[in-house]
Amino acid sequence: MDRATFEAELTRDGYTVVSITMQPEAVNPQHVHPFDARLLVTEGAMTVVREGAPTRTYQAGETFEMPVGTHHSETAGPAGATYVAGRRVPENRRAS
Repeated sequence: MDRATFEAELTRDGYTVVSITMQPEAVNPQHVHPFDARLLVTEGAMTVVREGAPTRTYQAGETFEMPVGTHHSETAGPAGATYVAGRRVPENRRAS
């Protein structure tokens, strides 16, 4: 998927859009987010380990979703990883 289309879909679906770069071989240890996330790898590669799913390496052009509260970790590839992420707090978790 191309970046412009991905960002347009995120905006349409109510996500906040951010761009993040991880240094080569950087590790983001196991954690959870208080939001749903959708990601598009734009450069490099990112390996994701998540509960209840096999480990997967995403390459530039590939997308994936991470539901709120999912335990996961991320490791950038040898050339690092740059990605566009959409973040959206689910309705049932928003403060009134």
